[in-house]
Amino acid sequence: MRNKTTTFKQVLKAKRIPIYILLMLLFFITTHTSATPSNFTTKDVKFVSEGISLAGTIFTPNNMQAAVVIVHGSGQEKRMIDFATTLANNGIAVLTYDKRGVGESGGVYAGPEVGTNNVDFSNLTLLSLDASAAVNTLSKYLSNDKISIGLIGGSQAGWIIPLAAEKNKKVKFMTIFSGALITVKEQLRFQFYTNGNQDFWNTHSEEEARKHVFNDPDKYEFIDTNPNDILSKLSIPGFWIFGGKDIQVPVKLSIEYLDALKSKEKPYEYKLFPNLGHNTAFSNSEEPMKDAINWIKNIK
Repeated sequence: MRNKTTTFKQVLKAKRIPIYILLMLLFFITTHTSATPSNFTTKDVKFVSEGISLAGTIFTPNNMQAAVVIVHGSGQEKRMIDFATTLANNGIAVLTYDKRGVGESGGVYAGPEVGTNNVDFSNLTLLSLDASAAVNTLSKYLSNDKISIGLIGGSQAGWIIPLAAEKNKKVKFMTIFSGALITVKEQLRFQFYTNGNQDFWNTHSEEEARKHVFNDPDKYEFIDTNPNDILSKLSIPGFWIFGGKDIQVPVKLSIEYLDALKSKEKPYEYKLFPNLGHNTAFSNSEEPMKDAINWIKNIK
């Protein structure tokens, strides 16, 4: 049986393709099929916190200017790869890890799906110890005293980050998206009052919201956390990003508390995006993330 295999060279000869066409074709293939060089490298790591093994990934940018540990919000959060990639592409080293009891991390997960114990002071403290252990791990990996390490996260992380910063002097700054400066119980009162209504601020006043925040009966009893108690003791820079249409955190009230702390010469800053909701870090607007990155890279 005749062999019908034809080489690429034979095809070119048979078709009499001009050499300049061949060169253009080869150039196109070379430039469009080669992988785009990455701006960072990654390494999977495991570290121990309170006797439990936690699993994560370290992102190391080629041109490192700062470093952060990503702190989770509520829910069963695995390591935040997309978030870390954005930061690493902008020169910020990152350690992101699977939350306790989630993904490859050991321990027991405590969150909304299993009750309100995810916001009890003891659990927030435990999660802050996990974040502190992550900071120690990232610090050892980087082995560069000139690189400042901070904490970044959103929502529930607004309570956890100050707790972790108070415990670990390696934490040099805090970046918080939509983090409440009111107590946990007050935040729950507000969240139960808004009840997920996206049009809440079109039909309710600030005065009505504050009345419920300060006076509603609590549906659950647990040991409360007041972030202002911790923030009043810290002296590291902090940057908060808020959305004016947030229905999980009373933003104007939180900003008032921040202004009070700033008046006492605390190095805290914030920016309000009037048309955004609670999910400022991953909204349709790129501005909140850009502002956070720029702030981190320009901390003095």
